[in-house]
Amino acid sequence: MHFMQLLKSLDELLYEVMSWLVFFPLTLWRSLTHPIEMMEYADSELNDREGAQYEEALSPPLFLLLSILLTQAIDMSVNSDTNAFVENQRGLAHLIQDDTSFLLLRLAVFSLIPMAFAVGQVRAQKNRLTRKGLQAPFYAQCYPVAALALTIGICTSVLSTSAGEGIKLGVVLMIVIALLLFLALEIRWFRRRLHCGWAKAAWRASTALLVGICGAFGLAWLFT
Repeated sequence: MHFMQLLKSLDELLYEVMSWLVFFPLTLWRSLTHPIEMMEYADSELNDREGAQYEEALSPPLFLLLSILLTQAIDMSVNSDTNAFVENQRGLAHLIQDDTSFLLLRLAVFSLIPMAFAVGQVRAQKNRLTRKGLQAPFYAQCYPVAALALTIGICTSVLSTSAGEGIKLGVVLMIVIALLLFLALEIRWFRRRLHCGWAKAAWRASTALLVGICGAFGLAWLFT
């Protein structure tokens, strides 16, 4: 009986992993082309029963995790040297022993950005700050943040290579454009969710982005 249960578990695991090959690019495409609709989709799916959630796309946290995993895989294929975080064994960097622990650090760093926007949205709506109340806005933010993390991860991998100065300048410009597009998206989202004007939405979104980026850099700095 235990052997059959193990086979069934492996069967479900295999199907789940292989389904990612189909739904990851679909989720990425929809996040890039219809980001607002995907953020609303993340909100609405939480109201469904647990077994029926996110049937047409990957769940937001899983999509963020796989995006960061993909950026690390690309970084490892482009740069053959040992990662600087893994090499550095001073202070908290001693906790980063291998690529798996570095992946968890990357996930924690990028997760601070959707959390900053989620907290900013809840506070702006003057709602109580609770674990349940943060879930929906956090899930909604995971879709665009995952696309941003994938873009920045690929760009930073190129910057760490011996590419020409012209190529690196173009990559830096791409990062700036990605951040500006992300900010513009968040302004639209805050304007829709807070039912406010463009100025207030821009202020709220800019503040949340600044808090998220500062928190991400601060966490990364602790491990350098």
